[in-house]
Amino acid sequence: MYGTAPVSPILDPSLSREISDGVLPRLVHSLHETNSSVLSLAASDDYIFSGSQNQDISVWDKRTYRLKDTLRGHTGSVLALVYAAEKEWLFSSSGDSTVRIWSTTTLNPIYVVDPYLETGAGDLFSLAWSPSLQTLYIGCQNTALQWLNLRTIPSQESVSSNTLCASDSGIFTPSGTPRKAHKFFDSYPQYERKPADIYANNPTGKRTPGYGTPVESDPSTAPHISIPASNVIDSAHFGYIYCLAIVEECEIGGVKLISGSGDESIKIWSCTSNGPVLEHEFTCSIGAVFALVTQGDTIYGGCQDGIVKVLDIETRSIVRTIIVQEGVDILSMSLLKSDLYVCLANGRIQRYSASFDCTASWKCHNGIVLSSILDDQSNGTPKLITGGNDDNIKIWNAIPPKTRSFQASGPQLLVADAPSRGETLEYALSKFISFPSVSSNLSNREDCRQAAIWLRKCLSQLGAQASLLPTGEGRNPLVLGTFKGLQTQTIKPRILFYGHYDVMAAPSEGWHSDPFVLTGRNGSLYGRGATDDKGPIMAVACAAAAVLRRRSLAVDLVFLIEGEEECGSTGFENAVRMHKDAIGHIDAILVSNSMWITEEHPCITYGLRGVVHCDLEITSALPDLHSGVDGGGVVEPMDDMIKLLATLSDRQKGVQIPGFYDHVRPSSEEEKSNYKRLAEITNKPASSLSSRWREPSLTIHTIEVSGPQNSTVIPGTVKSQVSIRIVPDQDLDTISRSLCDYLTRSFEHLQSPNKFDVSLQKAADWWLGNLDDPWFKALEAAVREEWGVDPLHIREGGSIPSVPYLEKEFGCHALHLPLGQSSDQAHLPNERISLVNLQRGQSVIERFLLKVADANFA
Repeated sequence: MYGTAPVSPILDPSLSREISDGVLPRLVHSLHETNSSVLSLAASDDYIFSGSQNQDISVWDKRTYRLKDTLRGHTGSVLALVYAAEKEWLFSSSGDSTVRIWSTTTLNPIYVVDPYLETGAGDLFSLAWSPSLQTLYIGCQNTALQWLNLRTIPSQESVSSNTLCASDSGIFTPSGTPRKAHKFFDSYPQYERKPADIYANNPTGKRTPGYGTPVESDPSTAPHISIPASNVIDSAHFGYIYCLAIVEECEIGGVKLISGSGDESIKIWSCTSNGPVLEHEFTCSIGAVFALVTQGDTIYGGCQDGIVKVLDIETRSIVRTIIVQEGVDILSMSLLKSDLYVCLANGRIQRYSASFDCTASWKCHNGIVLSSILDDQSNGTPKLITGGNDDNIKIWNAIPPKTRSFQASGPQLLVADAPSRGETLEYALSKFISFPSVSSNLSNREDCRQAAIWLRKCLSQLGAQASLLPTGEGRNPLVLGTFKGLQTQTIKPRILFYGHYDVMAAPSEGWHSDPFVLTGRNGSLYGRGATDDKGPIMAVACAAAAVLRRRSLAVDLVFLIEGEEECGSTGFENAVRMHKDAIGHIDAILVSNSMWITEEHPCITYGLRGVVHCDLEITSALPDLHSGVDGGGVVEPMDDMIKLLATLSDRQKGVQIPGFYDHVRPSSEEEKSNYKRLAEITNKPASSLSSRWREPSLTIHTIEVSGPQNSTVIPGTVKSQVSIRIVPDQDLDTISRSLCDYLTRSFEHLQSPNKFDVSLQKAADWWLGNLDDPWFKALEAAVREEWGVDPLHIREGGSIPSVPYLEKEFGCHALHLPLGQSSDQAHLPNERISLVNLQRGQSVIERFLLKVADANFA
């Protein structure tokens, strides 16, 4: 009567948003050869090379799209092609256990490379070429990694037909015997060797030439090179090595080889003169890795079952897992700047942006997309070239993504690009602001990582030794950068500067300009993070660079910049403890993460309140009810919550928790005098400043109910959020425990049948600086010299969890120098910082660094 039972919808598990920008690659041309599945592709300035299942390499003219030539010699499927532009060579590897080297100008064979053990290596699935090392790397079916240095290989003309010579690279022979069948590797069909090729066509005879007049190359004219046993790593993986990639200019130094395998792992190898040395292994645990592409220090691994792993070389961390399409193998990938093109076994291609959003998806081939390359060698529109088992090669116009600061693959010049040295600070800040590094928004997670990468490169360019430190899965990395002082006979002071590169969200409502475009207006710079905390970070960095350039930096200034501060510094403490040796000994901590109390008078912050956040929940055993039916007949959770919250404070706002005020430090006469002075300057009562800065307080933030928000519902669940601000000398753990115990006892006194739960969410200790400390005196003097007035001594009612923690962890004092003015709108629309404050803030830091390096300091 009612039909079939309802079925839950099948939801796409991918977290990548489908955001089409309306621009799909346009099909320019199709190339077709009968019975010729396209397993591999490469392109030179003049030609497109396609390696097929039928053992041949087709050469297509890029101007006419006609078949120019056919390179014959392999006796097995051509599994990989790599073009070496500087040599004008084409490398091809095959199921016949050979690698062939071809001239891309004459289209003649140059060499035949026989791997160590020859046919024992099995199918040669993958190749990678390092131009700087002149070395070819080969991934084998027998799980071995082999390599051949071609720097000293003589030209073909100098090797006669009867030459036999030995070299460090290999052994030359004029020709080789045909490939012998291997008992294991040849005991089952070719297409079964790579699971992804299961649907590839397998021709039984020679193909009929298409356009043009192919010329069959004579393989006997090419001398053979045998790879020696010393150039082999046996069992480099525990599975077939399906893919290789080279990173020529890695940020952490040297050439890196990346390998992917059927053992579900991706490995990073350092390429040395003695061969690859394993540096790190990523365990992907989601099936075989069939494709690899790299950009900068980022690795993209295309895997079985439609998964892409995004990996960071420097931090050795998994940045993201992209679910492209579950159950559909990824056989090839290509990169165009920050756009990732993912080729699937169902014939589709999906394009992903730098933020891992799917910006395009289209049907590309009638079958499997087996291969792809991005041809960006010409001056025209870049071409995405794809090959499938439908015997087609397709050429697509690929439109590059819109240029943004984080899309550059290499370091972005700061000093060289800036019109003058005086504009370096503003220029760098404009780059920094452009990253929407909102840590509370998962869709901005990659923006946060790119901001960290950019900051690391920025600090490096300014003279620091910089790196990224992982903080845990799914969390933003720390940026560690050290400006090394001059080498002296005495021990240098080491100062840790703490800041954060993440920002609050910036909804467009209320902003007069794009929050992520630094905009100058009436002497101020507007943008999210301008004053909290990207502006101060850049001011301190440029100050260190300026002193370093003058060869006057006699301290080590260690930058420790986190990316989770706006979310409670999740993972920060564990990461600092884990990397404490890399950070090193610290003598003082410098922070710049707040505002002045006025518009005109510079300040030094010497105190912060602590905070305890807790969640309350009262739940009835009954569901949401109608007040017209059950009102008066049940004990309502809302009534309980109101009575419970009322027990927390009296009518004078005094907190009722027993012993709450017992350890609050009394005000000194000096402190009272300071408040009186500040009251005169700000026209605010001294009592108001004291209550906001140095007295504890309790706040009820929210009350939330279950069910619809209307006046007839009795909610079955009521939740509330409460916080307490603590001050010296209240103990954080004691106050946290007392709050929970008091709430529990108060609810018990209600004798309610409802259920009560209280949970602590986050907590941060109070901090109080020492104004008589030599470090504070030096900072105070630097402010006085720059501004011509003594700085005001102020406190903040808010909390920065990392400051008291860092003091305890490193056993030293913290200093807090605010740069922003009271009207800077941190966390609000139209956040800004005065250009004067930014520039003079840099000058204050320069003066401070010189003072604490003086021989008479302390």
